[in-house]
Amino acid sequence: MRIHRRGVVVQSLALAAGATGLSVLGRSVSAQTATPAAPEACDPYARLAPVPTFTLTSTDVAQGEQLPKPQMSGMFGAGGEDRSPQLAWSDFPEETRSFVVTMFDPDATLPSGFWHWAVADIPASVTELPAGAGSADGAKLQPGAFQLPNDARLAQYIGAAPPPGDPPHRYYIAVTAVDVDSLDVDKEATPALLYATLSGHTLARALLVPTAKTGG
Repeated sequence: MRIHRRGVVVQSLALAAGATGLSVLGRSVSAQTATPAAPEACDPYARLAPVPTFTLTSTDVAQGEQLPKPQMSGMFGAGGEDRSPQLAWSDFPEETRSFVVTMFDPDATLPSGFWHWAVADIPASVTELPAGAGSADGAKLQPGAFQLPNDARLAQYIGAAPPPGDPPHRYYIAVTAVDVDSLDVDKEATPALLYATLSGHTLARALLVPTAKTGG
């Protein structure tokens, strides 16, 4: 499978690493699949400087519960729709000037986990993203906000696709309150670089962590 976007060719991992047993989105390309770390062993936010939290809710996903089919991946064969969930937040610091929204799977069978979604420079006046805001055209995002390429190098939301039979993977949906209007991050930057930039600008962070498991 090849996905063309802005002249960048994204090849399926079966082509990029088919002989290595690696996976993208946790989807195995060999007969064997690595076992995700125990949840307590891999909290991607545990090593960051502690910050206040605020309220994050969703009408589509729930803490600790299986992601619905629309939020699973169709692109990577999990029978879903690659539709980002509705998110709403409140009680963030008054001095907030923008927000960042991300979704990360620390249990993907890759040493670095897998970034599914990243949105930067969401205006402080915005307190909700509707379902489907992570579409490739970004039509449901407020002016000024933009999506960075995820770990498939696509500037959109990609749903969950853990390997069949794996223990449930966790999907850390984070909304970060930021102290500047714009982080001045390049639109082709990685989510990891986005977080490096956030380290000096984070006022508070809210987390919602649904899970996903596929049959097998």
